[in-house]
Amino acid sequence: MRLSIISTLKKISVLPRISVLNSLAVMGGTFDPIHIGHLRSALEMRELLGCEQLRFIPCLQSPHRATPTVSGALRLRMIELAIVDESDFAVDARELDRSGPSYTIDTLSELRAELGAHCTLYLIIGMDAFAELDTWRRWRELLDFAHIVVMQRPQSEVPRHGAVARLLQEHQRDVSELKKTAHGGIAVVTLTPLPISATAIRTLISGKRSPRYLLPDAVWAFIREQHLYV
Repeated sequence: MRLSIISTLKKISVLPRISVLNSLAVMGGTFDPIHIGHLRSALEMRELLGCEQLRFIPCLQSPHRATPTVSGALRLRMIELAIVDESDFAVDARELDRSGPSYTIDTLSELRAELGAHCTLYLIIGMDAFAELDTWRRWRELLDFAHIVVMQRPQSEVPRHGAVARLLQEHQRDVSELKKTAHGGIAVVTLTPLPISATAIRTLISGKRSPRYLLPDAVWAFIREQHLYV
């Protein structure tokens, strides 16, 4: 009998809430499912920022998107499988432990309290999300807890007008400058463009087509084993 992939792969424990770190980057999202676009961006970000650790933080319920089609526990497990060989990556389940919408400000304030005043904390988001930052809960307070690092994609545009554009003009810094302080700056960076979406992957699977090479083999095997997205 074939053993379950969960039992054959190395078990990863979700990080404890308190860690001694000098620098930490966090990347949130539904990760429904996690794919190589997420992973490649995370790797390039960790190297660019020189941070000690990058954490994926899956949300329970995004305030700005439809409720994920797969449970938090299964999405968490897919992230664990995807990062099994990356010692500088970790997964943080705190937003899955909360009820209701997952607000970034709550996560950043918790992390700042745990990590202390001097740890450099980076929030990584895409340009599309950044352009709508003024719709986020307590969005003006985000920089009180972390730097914001915005991933520029070929099809996305930097905000030129409005409140978010003014925030960028007031706080934009080079990445090298962000490393000198714990929070308060914004950097816009360009990464390797990989136009892969979780929506497209789910559509492939529901249409009985293979998403192989768009996500890690272990994640694809887990999706098949658990009959997800069909």
